[in-house]
Amino acid sequence: MRSALRMMVESQPDLELAGEAADGHEALALVRLMRVDVVLMDLRMPRLDGIQATAAITAEQPATRVIALTTFDLDDYAFPAIRAGASGFLLKDARAEEIVEAIRTVHAGHAVVAPSTTRRLLEHVATAPAPDNGRAADIRATLTPRELDMLLELATGDSNAEIARRVHLSEATVKTHVGHVLAKLGLRDRVQAVVLAYETGLVGPRS
Repeated sequence: MRSALRMMVESQPDLELAGEAADGHEALALVRLMRVDVVLMDLRMPRLDGIQATAAITAEQPATRVIALTTFDLDDYAFPAIRAGASGFLLKDARAEEIVEAIRTVHAGHAVVAPSTTRRLLEHVATAPAPDNGRAADIRATLTPRELDMLLELATGDSNAEIARRVHLSEATVKTHVGHVLAKLGLRDRVQAVVLAYETGLVGPRS
């Protein structure tokens, strides 16, 4: 799998392979040694698994983005990976062009999550037994009314362009509001914003 990913990256003129790691400890050491923009992280590894490695990397190197890779769509690691700070989550059987495009997308500051995994993430948080009402109140106190509305719009999973049409704002204005929401709440990307909105009960499951 590493050989295939290496050839995939090296075939792209705009990408450069920083290195390879056989487990989480090696991955963490590599990121500490070199400036790494994006990490393709296997979630199931010996010694230090991908969840722990992702949490350590995103905590120590905020500029480094992580795309989690797993074999199974039903993998229980999906939600913990996002919670640990992963900006992307893909299946290992994704097409080469999907993985390469995901690297570029995540590097640009956006999130990439396989659609079926997104549904499972939302099902997980939407059916949680007890929303964090205290944090919901903190969010309401932190955001302006417009920014709170934008957080709720993000929870639909729609793009900035789709949100802009719905709320009758320019796409640039929506992008600015989204940036303010992420910055004020200390979130890395839109996926974490969606998860937070469901976890805190600000939005509920949709039919």
